[in-house]
Amino acid sequence: MTYEFEGKTEKEAIELAANELNLERDQFDVEILETQKNSLFKKGYVKIKVHTLDNEKTSFHRENKDHEENFTRMVANPLPQDEFEQKLIEFITAVIEKMGYTVKVSVSYREDKKLGIKLDSNNSSILIGRKGKNLDALQLLANIYAGRLGHEEVRVILDTENYRIRREESLVRLAYTTADKVRSSKNSILLEPMNPFERRLIHTTLNDIPDVETKSEGDGLYKQVRVLYKGIR
Repeated sequence: MTYEFEGKTEKEAIELAANELNLERDQFDVEILETQKNSLFKKGYVKIKVHTLDNEKTSFHRENKDHEENFTRMVANPLPQDEFEQKLIEFITAVIEKMGYTVKVSVSYREDKKLGIKLDSNNSSILIGRKGKNLDALQLLANIYAGRLGHEEVRVILDTENYRIRREESLVRLAYTTADKVRSSKNSILLEPMNPFERRLIHTTLNDIPDVETKSEGDGLYKQVRVLYKGIR
């Protein structure tokens, strides 16, 4: 699969790709499509094309397994264990407080090249945002900051109120419900715009249903998935 991303620099574009696709850096290749240097009238940017190295089903099952483990793992010590974790927690706290909300930030789990961060707040619904977009934006900022601290290899996962696993369960239900409606009406249904990981979840959930197929439509990061009836051949 291929995706396109854009950032102020090549590094920022790659970090954005890794964050949105939920992949490690060694799991995709990068092709530079376009570079625009800063000028008096235009801001500089770098546009890249990302070629994923593993198929969507393998990626999804790995991600889903990670999420299940993350939410059942008991944490020995939620406090920062080194300077990196301390600075990261301070940064996330400062960003959210500048948004006007109080929050308690702690470590939810640690594993190789992955750090889970838990946000406890009376304003969790706002921090999550519509379809998790605010939480995704905060997570992106956290990963960019982690890179600036010299830890590009660490994948930072932000969550609050177990939103991420609840969102995945909701999307799986949506996929099956939509497939049933498509079977009954024999008409296609276009779902709401989703990020790459959410679209991959829909594709994978319905991949083994013989009389239904899916395809992504649209441009940009948030595309829509169309579920179509194809019958049994």
